[in-house]
Amino acid sequence: MRVAHRVDVVRAAEAALISRSPDGALMRRAAAGLAAVCADVLGGNGQRLYGARVVVLTGSGDNGGDALYAAARLARRGAAATAVLLNPDRAHAAALADLRAAGGRTATPEEGPALLARADLVLDGIIGIGGKGGLRPDAVPLAAAARDSRAAVIAVDLPSGVDADTGEVTGDAVHADVTVTFGTYKPGLLIDPAASLVGVPRLIDIGLAADLGLPELEALQHADVAALLPGPSGESDKYRRGVVGVVAGSEQYPGAAVLAVSGALRGGAGAVRYVGRGGGAVLARHPETLVSTGSPADAGRVQAWVVGPGLGDSAEARSAVAQVLESDVPVLVDADGLRLLTPEAVRGRSAPTVLTPHAGEAAALLGRAREDVEARRLAAVRELAETFGATVLLKGSTTLIDAPGQGAVRVNPTGTAWLATAGSGDVLSGLTGSLLATGLAPRDAASVAAYLHGLAARHAAGHPGAPIAAFDVAEAVPSAWRGVHA
Repeated sequence: MRVAHRVDVVRAAEAALISRSPDGALMRRAAAGLAAVCADVLGGNGQRLYGARVVVLTGSGDNGGDALYAAARLARRGAAATAVLLNPDRAHAAALADLRAAGGRTATPEEGPALLARADLVLDGIIGIGGKGGLRPDAVPLAAAARDSRAAVIAVDLPSGVDADTGEVTGDAVHADVTVTFGTYKPGLLIDPAASLVGVPRLIDIGLAADLGLPELEALQHADVAALLPGPSGESDKYRRGVVGVVAGSEQYPGAAVLAVSGALRGGAGAVRYVGRGGGAVLARHPETLVSTGSPADAGRVQAWVVGPGLGDSAEARSAVAQVLESDVPVLVDADGLRLLTPEAVRGRSAPTVLTPHAGEAAALLGRAREDVEARRLAAVRELAETFGATVLLKGSTTLIDAPGQGAVRVNPTGTAWLATAGSGDVLSGLTGSLLATGLAPRDAASVAAYLHGLAARHAAGHPGAPIAAFDVAEAVPSAWRGVHA
């Protein structure tokens, strides 16, 4: 599992390690790892390290020191290294002396754009992990020149100008091709909008693990998902494997019913009961579905419900949502169902609830602008989970899952931009509900479903990628499921 820690936790772990280490050892260890990645990047771009033009954008923090020490190592191997000093009086003195001793030179910010235009590699050491509020005005032209150059841009610990703890970007920031972070990931590296500026993240082990506390964020990997996936036994039958009920679709949106059922059929449950006005369309695509034309309360026993996709806001829809929420099994609410919720109705339930809003739906639930949710995704998912007392899966370019009192927020590492297509959320709802019906805890069901859903979209889109439809994602879930076991 990939984990990320807050800045204050990282600082405390660094202080503990420094107290047991020789003077300057931790920074030199980080610089050695950073220099190795720089050499790899140059080699991967078909360039030799000897004679490569390296420009270091250097601020006053420890990240600037890491960058200067790394540049000194590169200079000793033949690179032409130049440090652009944004704050000369506060640059890391020992690291700067080391760079000069290795044959590197320094330059002013005014000289920076011309140097960057000719650079092969740029090291961003402008702001450390404690920085807030975007780049200072004097750094903005340098960040722009680095972005416009042909050089590979490597950020030190995180791209300067992003918030390490939240992923928020409130001003100009560096756009990196690679970000080399030390000891542990920082939440901002994994959450948009900052994650879109990170490029490829590379983690360097500097010995912090023993001193790090609980993580702020975690991301499942293949092995974690494989361990959670349900599987039948020799004694299994369709009822023992779990039955998921799906209340979705309407006369206007029968496709939502089909897509939600498509996801549910591939989520591990033994059977799917469908309730709603899309029964004909569902049976035409999935004849194995158990279709009911009555109300959810009369449909038969299920181990979990999915309610909301394409349901509309009629009196019938409101009644269906109310009946499902009154049940004593886990319930997933999505799409139209979210508009019919109150925090009191969810918090009063005896069984768990999972909410799966996208940013617009989350904004409506919180009474905020969509732009605010997209800019502050971590804060939004936490507030929703706390307000409703529910597990919340906040969909989007970074999908986050939070459940009050159950540990770190989870971030989904799979997916593709091609997944932004109509109906894909309906498939995710059915898939998550099916995993709930098999007995997975809500936080695990939501995390595993998001992981498989994103992986299935990658399989469906292929490489380098092509347009996909929601049903393509549903059909690719079995290959994604098999893939995590490989």
